[in-house]
Amino acid sequence: MRTIYDSRQQLMYLFVLGAIAIAIVSVVVSNTLIKKLAEEEREKVEIWAEAGRVVVNENAELNLALTLRILEGNTTIPIILLDENNQVIQSNNIEVPERNVEAFFEKKVKELKSKNEPIAFDIGDGVFHYLYYDDSIILKRLLVYPYIQLSVMFVFILIAFLALASTKRAEQNKVWVGLSKETAHQLGTPISSLMAWMEYLQAKGIEPALLGEMEKDVKRLGTIAERFSKIGSQPSPTLVDINRSLRSALDYMRTRISSKVRLTVSLPDEPVWVVMNDSLFAWVVENLIKNAVDAMEGQGEISIQEEVRRKSVRIDVSDTGKGVPKSKFNTIFHPGYTTKSRGWGLGLSLVRRIIESYNGGRIFVKSSEIGKGTTFRIELSRAEKINLR
Repeated sequence: MRTIYDSRQQLMYLFVLGAIAIAIVSVVVSNTLIKKLAEEEREKVEIWAEAGRVVVNENAELNLALTLRILEGNTTIPIILLDENNQVIQSNNIEVPERNVEAFFEKKVKELKSKNEPIAFDIGDGVFHYLYYDDSIILKRLLVYPYIQLSVMFVFILIAFLALASTKRAEQNKVWVGLSKETAHQLGTPISSLMAWMEYLQAKGIEPALLGEMEKDVKRLGTIAERFSKIGSQPSPTLVDINRSLRSALDYMRTRISSKVRLTVSLPDEPVWVVMNDSLFAWVVENLIKNAVDAMEGQGEISIQEEVRRKSVRIDVSDTGKGVPKSKFNTIFHPGYTTKSRGWGLGLSLVRRIIESYNGGRIFVKSSEIGKGTTFRIELSRAEKINLR
């Protein structure tokens, strides 16, 4: 079934592909312009060399003076002019040090030769001068420009994405708080009414066994209302033995799931202390069990395994259901995502919110295989037992 998250993911892919296309076009256009500018600069250098050759051949008395004057007209391209003995005649747009000038020019000529092929021109009688040149300052800046442009674009996209994600998260938080408080408020009135009716029925001498079952249901409604009220606020965590909390939640679920579902539990005997909200954690376990039962369509096996580490505790909840595609490992925790025809798709989203926001842990899909089942992993930080007096 197509969901809003599938459409959002496709839009995200299109956005990324569009950004990549723009970046590629930008680099291609920039490289084309840079190539053309480099060709134009070489043509200029060749023209200067040709002008020098013509001057030398037509008027030997003015050969060196005019050649140097032509070369000095260049104010952007670094050049070095060498005679037939590789001695420097002229350099332009190059900072020359006061010491070790010969060594500097020797190194510089090698550097320029590695960048651009030198231009040789005949000044007469088979005597050649050589013109070495580098890219102009403008060309060098243009070479860096595409990368600066891409960096700016990347930063802009990143900021826009983070701003959108932050806005979306704040919006979701408001929805959660509003929905939770309103649900707790709406449940409060009928619960109070039911409690009053129970007192009335007790006064009328109704069979205690019937009232006992009603009292359990009313308490259950009270627990649900309390949980919703805590979701809408910031409940204070307490030091809890997570094994006792798990056993209590699982005992409650055993009587409310199909007899065709086998529930196996592997927990250590010694207490494992965790700072968390016990009531909300029980809600997490219930949601995961219900989700597993739905995935198995009412028959199969659910296993709960706990691994105690030095600073953390890991709880794996596995089922033999239909499995989850790897592409949906994160999407299934989004509000509104569901593969069922009924339901709001809030169960796993609520689970993640409780584990991360109220218990300081994390939950994720450890593994899943289509047709074989899924394993969810909860990780919480351990705490040392303290004196609770």
